[in-house]
Amino acid sequence: MTNQSENPSPAQARLDPVGLGNLLVVYLVWSSTYLAIRLAVREGAGFPPFTMGFMRAALAGILLLAWARLRGQQLKLTRQELITLAASGVLLWVGGNGLVTFAEQRADSGLAALMVAASPIWAALLEAIIDRRLPSFQLVLALLVGFAGIALLTAPALMSGVCADTVAILALIGAPLTWAAGSVLQARRPVKHNPRVSSAYQMAFGAVGFAVVVWLLKEPVPTPTQEAWLAWAYLVIFGSLFAFTAYVTALRLLPTRIVMTYAYVNPVLAILLGYFVLNESITIWTIAGTVLVLLGVAGVFRERQAQRKGASH
Repeated sequence: MTNQSENPSPAQARLDPVGLGNLLVVYLVWSSTYLAIRLAVREGAGFPPFTMGFMRAALAGILLLAWARLRGQQLKLTRQELITLAASGVLLWVGGNGLVTFAEQRADSGLAALMVAASPIWAALLEAIIDRRLPSFQLVLALLVGFAGIALLTAPALMSGVCADTVAILALIGAPLTWAAGSVLQARRPVKHNPRVSSAYQMAFGAVGFAVVVWLLKEPVPTPTQEAWLAWAYLVIFGSLFAFTAYVTALRLLPTRIVMTYAYVNPVLAILLGYFVLNESITIWTIAGTVLVLLGVAGVFRERQAQRKGASH
């Protein structure tokens, strides 16, 4: 089943305002989760990375399923829906989120943001492979411009020396690839359930995947600090219950390439939050990188607008 928003009719080509609203939630909330993950799993915090991911996904999934049950929503899955939600849940949570969480034990947050920003590029390439077509020159240019902007934003940290080992680097290569694969799968094989139910099952399947990894790696029992507990609670409530559900909703209502622009916008908003909340400095690198990021995002939307005009003729 193909996501209709990827091949829109003239009536479907207009970007859904509800989808854009949910994408805005993803833009705003996920801009702060890199910091929260770092606080939860950095050295001395007391949370092993995959155990933290398991606890986060399991609690959020249980809460959403309980909420859906209380509201009388349909929870039964068909065999095809089970396969789709299980596969996308493992790819998104264990692959995407889990590998980032693992890497942030060792890697600077700037490097993590740079590597995860490759998600839109991976998604565009995966869709091109699935559709057996080359992405348009305008789309490729927009994606590369946005990625160059992320590189400029993180350049000062990278030039000062990156604290990361080979395993962390490999994890940060795998994270955006698996996240993009899960996103494309979710978008192209939509299920009939409410987005909250879909995201609840994805988190539940992700929790099962995390549990397997925890068992295989024999992670120690967590002993979190108070700061780590607060970071974990923030990730559960805002990063998972609200933002992940918004992400699933946006994937259902908008083209995948539009939704994936969050990977470019989140680091920019994180820098702005640091400036306004923590009085962190904004340099020429920040300004130049932000301009390129915004140009990249605008290019993706502009390419979508060109598709819309083409569909109307």
